[in-house]
Amino acid sequence: MDRLTSMAVFIQVVEKGSFVLAAAEMNISPTMVGKHIRFLESRLQARLLARTTRQQGVTEIGRLFYERCRRLLADAEQAEALTHHLLTEPAGKLRISAPVVFGNHVLTPLLTGFMQSHQEITIEVVLSDRKVDLIDEHFDAVFRIGDIGSDGVIARRLPDYTLVLAASPDYLARYGAPARPADLSGHNCFGFSQWQGNSRWRLTGPGGEDSVEVHPRLRIDSGESVRQAALAGFGIAMHAEILLGNDIAAGRLVQVLPNWRAIPRPMHVISLPDRQQPLKLELFIASLVAALWGRTPANPAAAGMESRPGYP
Repeated sequence: MDRLTSMAVFIQVVEKGSFVLAAAEMNISPTMVGKHIRFLESRLQARLLARTTRQQGVTEIGRLFYERCRRLLADAEQAEALTHHLLTEPAGKLRISAPVVFGNHVLTPLLTGFMQSHQEITIEVVLSDRKVDLIDEHFDAVFRIGDIGSDGVIARRLPDYTLVLAASPDYLARYGAPARPADLSGHNCFGFSQWQGNSRWRLTGPGGEDSVEVHPRLRIDSGESVRQAALAGFGIAMHAEILLGNDIAAGRLVQVLPNWRAIPRPMHVISLPDRQQPLKLELFIASLVAALWGRTPANPAAAGMESRPGYP
C-alpha cells in the first residue's frame, strides 16, 4: 500500500472518530480503511488505535504519529503546489552558462530585458569558455559554440558565431600583411585554446574554401586576453567579431585578409529533455532565441534554411 495514502486515511479516522465516517470522506469502504490502519500498525510494529466493540480511541503513539502525519502531508501538498506553480507560472531560479565573450557582449543585455518582463524569475549566470556539464553542474540551459556532441540534449540553433582575423597596425607594419590564406603559416598567429582545431584556420573567400595550418607560440583561454595580445602587436588573432569589431572600427586593429572570412562556428542553446519543462525555462529559451535571431537581417531559422548569418 501507499504510505502517504494510508497516512491520509489514518488522519481521517482520528479526526472523524470512526472508520465509517473516514471511509465516506476518503470515498472508500470501511473495510479498506481497516486495511490501511493495519498496514501502518504492521509497518510501525505499534498500536495506533485502541479499539473495542463499542468505541475506539487513539493511543499515545497514535497521537504522536497523527501529528507527524499531518505535518508530512501538509509539506507534500505544498511541494505539489510549488511544482505545479513552477510548471504553469514563469517563476523561480534559472541557472545558465554561456561563453565569456558572448555572455558579456550579447547575452547579458538581453537577460536584463527578459527579467524586467518576468519579475518572479531570478537568473544565475556562469560565464565560462569550457564545456560545462548540464547535469553535474545543475544548469537549466547552456549556450554552446561549436559541436554540441551527442549528449542527448535538446538543442535550439542560434545565429552562427562570426569570427574575424585582425592584427595591430604596428604588427602589420613590421611583418607585412598576408595576401592570401597560405601566408598565415609564416606569421605569428595565436590561438584560443578552448576551441578544438584552433591550429588549423578555415577561411572562405574568392577562391572558395581554404584552410591553413598555423603554429601559435601563444595559446590563451580568454577571449579578452586574445584581444589584448593583438592590441599589443604580438600577432594575428582569429576571434569573435563582437569582441574585435569595435577595435577594427576605431583603427586600433586592422582586419587581415578582408576578402576572406573565417568559417563561422555553429551555436546552440541546449537544455535537458523533459516533457514537463518548467514554464520559466520555456519562456527563457523562446525569448532568447527570438531576440538573437531578431539581431540578424533575416530569420532563416523560421524559413528552415541551413545557411545562417551570425553575430553581430
